[in-house]
Amino acid sequence: MSAPDDTAWEIVIGLEVHCQLATAEKLFCGCPNRFGQPPNRDTCPICLGLPGVLPVLNRQAVDFALAVGAALGCTAHPRSVFARKHYFYPDLPKGYQITQYDRPLLTGGAVPVEAEDGAVRAVPLTRIHLEEDAGKSTHDAADATLVDLNRAGVPLIEIVGEPALRSAEEAGDYLRALHAIVRYLGVSDGNMEEGSFRCDANVSVRRRGQTSLGTRTEIKNLNTFKGVQRALAYEAARHVDLLEAGQAVVQETRLWDDAAGRTRGMRGKEEAHDYRYFPEPDLPPVELSEVELRAAAEGLPELPAARRARFVEALELSPYDAGVLTAERALADYFEAALAAHPGNAKGVCNWITSELLARVPATEIATGPVAPGDLGRLVALIDDDTISGRIAKQVFDHMLAGEGTPDAIIEARGLRQVTDTAAIEAACRTIIAEHPDQLAQFREGKTRVKGFFVGQVMKATRGKANPQQVNALLDRLLAEDATDP
Repeated sequence: MSAPDDTAWEIVIGLEVHCQLATAEKLFCGCPNRFGQPPNRDTCPICLGLPGVLPVLNRQAVDFALAVGAALGCTAHPRSVFARKHYFYPDLPKGYQITQYDRPLLTGGAVPVEAEDGAVRAVPLTRIHLEEDAGKSTHDAADATLVDLNRAGVPLIEIVGEPALRSAEEAGDYLRALHAIVRYLGVSDGNMEEGSFRCDANVSVRRRGQTSLGTRTEIKNLNTFKGVQRALAYEAARHVDLLEAGQAVVQETRLWDDAAGRTRGMRGKEEAHDYRYFPEPDLPPVELSEVELRAAAEGLPELPAARRARFVEALELSPYDAGVLTAERALADYFEAALAAHPGNAKGVCNWITSELLARVPATEIATGPVAPGDLGRLVALIDDDTISGRIAKQVFDHMLAGEGTPDAIIEARGLRQVTDTAAIEAACRTIIAEHPDQLAQFREGKTRVKGFFVGQVMKATRGKANPQQVNALLDRLLAEDATDP
């Protein structure tokens, strides 16, 4: 299926993101909110939907939702109401889902999405509301459906975006930006493989210049950035092919088959009235004071976009480096702690993190890894003051990763301090020149590249501890003197 002609057709995308909140307990009961337990272990009469039980709202979930709303510039409402959304599926034990409908906790706001050229676009939101998750159905090889209700009642926020995205790539950037924000806030682990961050995507196409929206389809439960982009690109192309062939797009819910690279029909799309929403009679309205609403905004950390901009402007890092360092809050915190130990060289500290540390330790494990940020900053400082060379520093770093201690302790214990004594280095250079007359003859014949051979031999003779700049300068002088001798 070919990509639609961008000059003739416009893609219209709106995303509904379901973000699982990292509360200790479920939304309306005291069951643990955790992943990976045996089926149906984390359940109780409330999340099993047994008759006569009463839900009680988890206040921490409200606070987490308010933090996301404050970060995205939403309007937080002092009064919001829960509703029942009715549908029938094996993993929904009550036969309805407790959610928010016409009076949500948060409305408006926008997600800041940074383009490749550095421009930031605010993609508008419709609302953010609280709701409980359903359970999980598993279909086995014998065509049996197994139901695990551990996830039933887990707190979610649904972040509903306006139909303002205009490409699959922009939708991917939007999701990455939103994912980074909820992880920075600490309200969700954002684990897409475990379903903590997933989305439903609404897509339609229309002729360029039209203002009315085309018939949309919804793609359910997308849980990878790449999968979202592939699914949206395929579905938009499918719409265009249908319309150009004179056929109609049918409004329906579809599933993405990643292995086949296509969407498949799932069911006809329900409209809001099909869910028979009505106010949840067992939960009072959520009422918040102005003090509580202000506290959510006052407690925000520095968010990824602002941190990237500061790293570029104040620390003179490249936009690429700043983007790598701020992709995870733990990594950005680690960088700043390392820089505090050696504030004079932000670029050097950045390079050691991005080129050496991240090559050995995943970004999510750096905070608890074997190399403390202060020790990494100290390592860069020891390079900058010529205590060790960059080559020796990599050896020291290996020992740090092995848990052998601070860089200073390793240098002293292993005798790795750089040799900067000019007389000692000059003596080593003279010895190497004298021991290699053939290479010296080549140099005299004008083959100046042979100087690299002499540098390598001196570094080998000094076990890599000679200051490389001094070695190069002394060899330049000694070889020049030798070449002019009668």
